[in-house]
Amino acid sequence: MSASSEAGAGPAELLVPPVPSPTPQVNGPGRASPLWSWIGVMPFFIFAVLFLILPTGFLIVGAFQDPQGHFTLENFRELLQPGVLDAYWISVKVSAASALGGAFIGSLLAWAAVQGKLPAWIRPTLMTFSGVASNFAGVPLAFAFICTLGRVGLVTMLLKKYLDFNLYSTGFSVLSFWGLTLTYLYFQIPLMVLIVTPALDGLKREWREACDCLGGTPSQYWRYVALPVLWPSVLGATLLLFANSFGAVATAYALTGSSLNIVTILLYAQIRGDVLHNQNLGYALALGMILVTGLSNGGYIWLRSRAERGR
Repeated sequence: MSASSEAGAGPAELLVPPVPSPTPQVNGPGRASPLWSWIGVMPFFIFAVLFLILPTGFLIVGAFQDPQGHFTLENFRELLQPGVLDAYWISVKVSAASALGGAFIGSLLAWAAVQGKLPAWIRPTLMTFSGVASNFAGVPLAFAFICTLGRVGLVTMLLKKYLDFNLYSTGFSVLSFWGLTLTYLYFQIPLMVLIVTPALDGLKREWREACDCLGGTPSQYWRYVALPVLWPSVLGATLLLFANSFGAVATAYALTGSSLNIVTILLYAQIRGDVLHNQNLGYALALGMILVTGLSNGGYIWLRSRAERGR
């Protein structure tokens, strides 16, 4: 009898939906409270307030004051002087040249490492070098380039000894516009490699295979598939490189001194004090730099979000 009752109960049991078991509530040490989460990010907020927000607010207020602390717009009128405008223009040219050169060469290096079918050890080696070189700047970088491309630098002497070629007879100087641009490329190219590599990793192999199956050529793949996906990342990274070089001061000052009048060196002279000393004009110069770099970084953030949505 028990066997028949078991047999008859089988189909009926299949019609009854299972009752879900209640999810256990995790309390105590297994789950962090919101208070501890806020405490964890407090060092970031403290650092941002002390070293970013407060100094920025201080120089914004100082840009609208005279040495006596009275409100004035004279500092911004002085920004229209030919010397100040030339400093901004030279900085824009150096930043644009190093950003475009770094973006082009860095993109090619990243493409070769990711999709160039090179030996497996190339990519980790390139990424490790890029991580180090992108942070190598300031006085050590300036000293390295003077020892390499100065009038008695290693490369200059080797070219003259073995190829009978005097680099400085062509008008080149490490203290000039092109010398500073070349120095900036040392950290701009690795930075571009680090930024563009994840975007190249996002190109799916199936897209290339689908293009080949449909009879598409490599040029058509890059024109209609790859480049439309990559251009927001590449353009955004170029804007980031522009902002990165526009705000650089230690490398330029250590390399060229006052021989190349870029805006960061002029700002340094105005605030630290010399014959051009006008601290409030320096604040106005810094505010103009904040606007330029802020627009560049804003464009990079917008393009990055666009690239992430496109994937």
